[in-house]
Amino acid sequence: MHSVIILGSGPAGLTAAIYAARADLAPLLIHGPQPGGQLTLTSDVENWPGYEHGILGSELMEVMKKQAARFGTTYKEGWVTAVDLTHDPKKITMESGEVLEARAIIIATGASAMWLNVPGEKELQGKGVSACATCDGFFFRDKHVVVIGGGDAAMEEATFLTKFASQVTVIHRRGELRASKIMQQKALSNPKISFEWNAEVLEVLGKDVGHVTGVRIRNNQTNQEKVVETDGYFAAIGHKPNTEMFKDQLETDVKGYLKIAEPFSTKTAIPGVFAAGDVADHMYRQAVTAAGTGCMAAMDAERWLETQQA
Repeated sequence: MHSVIILGSGPAGLTAAIYAARADLAPLLIHGPQPGGQLTLTSDVENWPGYEHGILGSELMEVMKKQAARFGTTYKEGWVTAVDLTHDPKKITMESGEVLEARAIIIATGASAMWLNVPGEKELQGKGVSACATCDGFFFRDKHVVVIGGGDAAMEEATFLTKFASQVTVIHRRGELRASKIMQQKALSNPKISFEWNAEVLEVLGKDVGHVTGVRIRNNQTNQEKVVETDGYFAAIGHKPNTEMFKDQLETDVKGYLKIAEPFSTKTAIPGVFAAGDVADHMYRQAVTAAGTGCMAAMDAERWLETQQA
């Protein structure tokens, strides 16, 4: 039986592993479907403290993984299909059927980009369809791209893409933006950004040629359809926390993020179960804040385990 099992290998999970390993807890970290988390989909990370000129997201995660391993973290590849958090010990069932037991669990499964699930969107992912401007914006230098959404994330993506693209068209299903005023002003005043208001995406075009060529949209006020020719399609409609397997055992908010039971902690309502990173953070969603809560989760777990031994 393990003292601590960590679910997720992004900044939260790996930081938790570093701290738990240094506390001599010999943590086991399960990578999950996307080893390294969302940062592995990012090119340069320029806001991570200590790297003046930035660092590749995948490189940062690999360095953190090696650091955690040096202190005694072990790793396991594979999918978790079921969890039992309500009994002691906690049980983790892998896709292979293997059952792992732990006294404490740190959930750092993160969040995933949301999609519209319209025809062509899935088929053209990586061929002009993206959910990460910082990852893929470079490939659209001097080209026309569209951004789907009207919140802060969409405005941030659109503004970032103007560094590369010749034109950015924001497609939004409402007649006004939901973004904060400062983000609205930034986007609305940018001469490279235009808007398609009250517009819903019906299809991403280009499957026949193997790359994005346009987006078919419909005005939800007039029902008129049109094609916006574009080289790139960026979905910026939000993220969904990866909490499905925990919902029957842990409380979530209306958006599905895990609820923290005590202020200034990572404790959930179940003793010995802790949550760190984007799986419980719908506000900041930054790598550095995820790492901070990973540190907190490991320390919370260490202290909780000490009380069980007393």
